[in-house]
Amino acid sequence: MNVIVWDIDDVLNDLMRIWLETYWRPTHAECILSYDQVSENPPHRLLKVSLYEYLASLDNFRQLHYASMVPRPGVLDWFRRYGDRFRHMALTATPLFAAAISAAWVMNHFGRWIRSFHLVPSRRSGDMVPTYDRSKAEFLRWWDKSVILVEDSPKNADAAIRQGSQAILLPRPWNQGRFTETEALEHLANLA
Repeated sequence: MNVIVWDIDDVLNDLMRIWLETYWRPTHAECILSYDQVSENPPHRLLKVSLYEYLASLDNFRQLHYASMVPRPGVLDWFRRYGDRFRHMALTATPLFAAAISAAWVMNHFGRWIRSFHLVPSRRSGDMVPTYDRSKAEFLRWWDKSVILVEDSPKNADAAIRQGSQAILLPRPWNQGRFTETEALEHLANLA
């Protein structure tokens, strides 16, 4: 069976959109940036704030609201239709403090299919953790299995391809994906 490695944020869920629309914009009246205008991720430059301020807001959102997010409907439907044809694992780059929150969210919504959770910690100030892998591609190189990475980051998808994995880029405003989400997921289903 093929192994599909799923990014979590902005692939299995809509973290950026929900954070921007329900958490950032309501407290920043001067922000007129819409989700469709988020042409880079992280979007701190577009928001005209420091990376630290953006990450602090996103981290606060994770602690307060992450558990209440719902899965992307098209992705959940894909799992219901095709999930049993593959083995699945989650691979995320989230802060260490949020790993348990993310893992619980994945198991709550996708635990029927996704049986393992892996983390490449997204560094935050003051983190004192060993560095096993600096990127998802480094983790996949260590994992040393033929996998298909489903990702929203072109950088992560390209790095995975360079190290010998397959990758499918789900379209988001910051990645100029060439397929619709439906087309990308159909392609993924055809790999079984």
